[in-house]
Amino acid sequence: MKGFILAALGGALGAALRYGAGLWAAKIVGAGFPIATLGVNIFGGFAMGLLVGWVPMGDRNAHLFWGVGLLGGFTTFSAFSIELVRLMEQGDAGLALGYALASVVAATIACYAGLVLARSFA
Repeated sequence: MKGFILAALGGALGAALRYGAGLWAAKIVGAGFPIATLGVNIFGGFAMGLLVGWVPMGDRNAHLFWGVGLLGGFTTFSAFSIELVRLMEQGDAGLALGYALASVVAATIACYAGLVLARSFA
């Protein structure tokens, strides 16, 4: 039960942060391109790399709160999916493909960079 509570608390915080990032991005750059989702996914990938690199895998509580909860609620691949579909429906296949590739490739590279950085301090 403790694990569910940790994941839920982290998830609530992550979801609130994600919502705030979306509001902030809409004010700064507008709502035309899903820049908040792209940025959150890249940052979330980096943060996940840091978490895995810095916190021992045996620390189940930390991983449940920070990884499953906070980062799970913060990163937005469900939002990514619907935004990608909407870009495809608008008929701009090039923009949709670019968004998909940038999201997946950059988040993966950022995750690796976070892991390498975390391990360099270990």
